[in-house]
Amino acid sequence: MESQNWAFPDELQPRPEEFAFDLDRALGALVLVRSEIPEQAFTAGILGTERLGNGVVIREDGLVLTIGYLISEASSIWLTTQTGAAVAATPLAYDQATGFGLVQPLGRLDATVLERGSSRQCAVGDDVLFAGHGGREHALKAKLLAKREFAGYWEYLLDEALFTAPAHPQWGGSALIGRDGRLLGIGSLLVQEKITDEADQGNMSVPIDLLEPILDDLLKTGRSSRPPRPWLGIYTTELSGHVVVAGVAEGGPAERAGLQTGDILLEVEGARVSGLADLFRKIWRLGVAGVEVPLTIVRESKSMQLGVSSIDRADLLWKPHLH
Repeated sequence: MESQNWAFPDELQPRPEEFAFDLDRALGALVLVRSEIPEQAFTAGILGTERLGNGVVIREDGLVLTIGYLISEASSIWLTTQTGAAVAATPLAYDQATGFGLVQPLGRLDATVLERGSSRQCAVGDDVLFAGHGGREHALKAKLLAKREFAGYWEYLLDEALFTAPAHPQWGGSALIGRDGRLLGIGSLLVQEKITDEADQGNMSVPIDLLEPILDDLLKTGRSSRPPRPWLGIYTTELSGHVVVAGVAEGGPAERAGLQTGDILLEVEGARVSGLADLFRKIWRLGVAGVEVPLTIVRESKSMQLGVSSIDRADLLWKPHLH
């Protein structure tokens, strides 16, 4: 597990007098999230069997919002507060469309609650905080540099993600906090590419606004009421103006259909693909999970047709026993 014995330089840490809200109270809502995943779990080989990140307490009952990959297929979860108290917890939900995960502590969580705001109320150029568990030493003064589309190689797409810099080294599940002390988003990635002319890397966060429409469903059933999107099990990248298969999930639909690393994804149902986001949208427009996805690919300079029988990715995930 990654050590927590580090601190940002003093000049990068926020100071209470710089804010109109109670800084230490806001940071007291951050918890450390440690999860253990069975070796037989689908994501174990990709994400590991021990995961460490952050979460944010968003309700008085201790409900913790985090990024879903930290808790996907978890058999056990422990939450650690700013006071050092550790509390066992159970995963409640993982929404694959947004990337959000919800965790419920199984005991009293001695932590404050961070009020949810709206990313619509913040503007590019605004000063923000990007904070993980550990108080001011693990909180970083940052700027919101961009609000734009993000396409992830693992069949993930946000119409508008939040990009901040400088980069926080422990981004998973961290809190993006606005100048009013409210939660704007949840940290998802370290982005190691040019965000603007001033920043070569930073963090990508999922906007908190995406939680409200699905929160009740997640709490009731563990998943959104939206029909599941078709999932192919492909890892893709953009290369020289083409969308190329960089890998396929073992045992997934793409592997069973014969897709291979290096294949160029040219068309979906006869419509030309112009990029990752366009690829995902064209696949998802065909219907819900289970729909046949007709692809035109190029392999070794030869064009060929393949049909991929999509599935609901959740069907592959290990289901933990409920407490």
